[in-house]
Amino acid sequence: MFDLNNISVAYSDTPVLVDISLNIREGEKIVIIGTSGAGKSTLLGKLYEMQQDRAAFIHQDYALVPQLSAFHNVCIGRLDRHSTAYNLFNLIKPRKAELASVTPILESLGMPEKTFERVSSLSGGQQQRVAVARAVYREADVLLGDEPVSSIDPHQAGAVLNFLKQRSKTLILAMHDVQLALEHFDRIVGLRLGRIIFDLPSVEVNDKILTDLYRPC
Repeated sequence: MFDLNNISVAYSDTPVLVDISLNIREGEKIVIIGTSGAGKSTLLGKLYEMQQDRAAFIHQDYALVPQLSAFHNVCIGRLDRHSTAYNLFNLIKPRKAELASVTPILESLGMPEKTFERVSSLSGGQQQRVAVARAVYREADVLLGDEPVSSIDPHQAGAVLNFLKQRSKTLILAMHDVQLALEHFDRIVGLRLGRIIFDLPSVEVNDKILTDLYRPC
């Protein structure tokens, strides 16, 4: 699905990704880890750019419409699949088909009672789950997420990750919680200063490797 060979990205002549080579097969579920500023978000953005028509993206800042309900924010995930008239009718009076599809997703994420609440009234963790629900609702071939559980209670974050794995074909996440990444994913990519330092099965990622990855610059 992705085959990057010595890809570099720079902003204003400042290198952000350097000689990135990465192969991701359809059906894989991987996590990218590394310090803040390592280039994780840029790498995710590059991957999304390559498969935009087949991808869904969970943004780090959620990218929700605060004036709309959780339900309508989730529906945004499929706006491009319906006519303008259909989307307007759904905005005014939720369609039964959309309710039948959206409600189980929000229930699986533990917030069925928030379906018709404005996003602006939700907590940060609840808003993040709405962003997760919207990406899952899109039913894309590949789902990418930038820190998709960073605002969610640690006890619930694992359940959300399991849900993402169950409901996605190919899953690529950037995460800061190394322990969660190791517990829930089989393949870990370590990024440091814009370079891939390692690409290993999680069982091979030991304390020494992590210390080298996170050592002060």
